[in-house]
Amino acid sequence: QVQLVESGGGLVQAGGSLRLSCAASGRTVNFYGMDWFRQAPGKEREFVAGISWSGGDTGYVDSVKGRFTISRDNAKNTVYLQMNSLKPEDTAVYYCAASRGSYYSTTQSMHNYWGQGTQVTVSS
Repeated sequence: QVQLVESGGGLVQAGGSLRLSCAASGRTVNFYGMDWFRQAPGKEREFVAGISWSGGDTGYVDSVKGRFTISRDNAKNTVYLQMNSLKPEDTAVYYCAASRGSYYSTTQSMHNYWGQGTQVTVSS
């Protein structure tokens, strides 16, 4: 009943910025924690950032702290990931996911819904 669609990916030079969006449809996800994961070819999918349903609690993988900011607008059923000072190692497919509770989760298996992903490529 809930569909997640990512957008905003693209090609950017190192040091540039991108803003990813994850729009939910079908049924609201206001009570769900929301998270961003990423996966590069040949690598494991990793947690990037998460946010509680209220927006009051956020978490980030160490490699993006100070550069990425996650936020949500429950009225619009949308979660955002503002990515600044991008590095080539940020290159990956980025996925948004809804957790099974109201808090964010770093574990893939704790998510009920996943988007199809959006490609982010950072050139050196």
